[in-house]
Amino acid sequence: MSVPLHHTVDGPDGAPLLVLGPSLGTTGAIWQPQLDSLARRFRVVRYDHRGHGRSPAPPGPYRLEDFGQDLLALLDTLGADRVALAGVSLGGAVAAWVAGHAPDRVERLALLATSPRFGTPGLWADRAAAVRAGGTAAIADTVVGRWFTPGFTARHAAVTAWTRQQLATTPAEPYAACCEALAEADLTPALPAVTAPTLVLAGAEDPVSPPEHARQLAAALPDATVEVVPDAAHLLNVEQPEPVSRILLDFFGDGAGYDR
Repeated sequence: MSVPLHHTVDGPDGAPLLVLGPSLGTTGAIWQPQLDSLARRFRVVRYDHRGHGRSPAPPGPYRLEDFGQDLLALLDTLGADRVALAGVSLGGAVAAWVAGHAPDRVERLALLATSPRFGTPGLWADRAAAVRAGGTAAIADTVVGRWFTPGFTARHAAVTAWTRQQLATTPAEPYAACCEALAEADLTPALPAVTAPTLVLAGAEDPVSPPEHARQLAAALPDATVEVVPDAAHLLNVEQPEPVSRILLDFFGDGAGYDR
């Protein structure tokens, strides 16, 4: 059963809708670096996944399908038949699931730091166990170390702390249930059904979803292009906000054909 996702809406009334999904362990706030640029042209909707931020945290287990149904329910709440979607990491996987299972709802699609499969089941089982034992704070330093390049972390301590705080305040059990959902998640069967033109963005130094994963995604999609952002790891939209914002604006264009 879907849950009502907490979301925020920015941008001019009547502008085309652009819906943005966050990564595992973050909230819709993770798109703050793009908000000023995107909200000049679009009605920007940022949401929190189930178990994150201010969205409900139903008992597990969770599956990727549950996240996708949550997002479809949000589109219904917004009265949106057809929108542009973008997501980073888990948010990208959810956006791809929706675009593959409800292709008529997605006009254009951007997948950032997204893989057909994220890691191995054993990796996610270990992380879920660690979180259940010590909370999300127990894994925060290790996870954030994959989100950014070492140079960025050294230069931008405040931004790094801001993202770490989002992770460390995510409740343990919902986060663990998300890990178990990702252990089983495989986007491969859904990708050929995606009809939306798709942009796949990768950070050149991303250890989680490296550029080769972006190329695998694009190869399985009917209409996709790949761009690799230099000097960026997993949260490339935070580490390289201006290039990512520019690439997204170029890709989404003027929003013709999106719901308003």
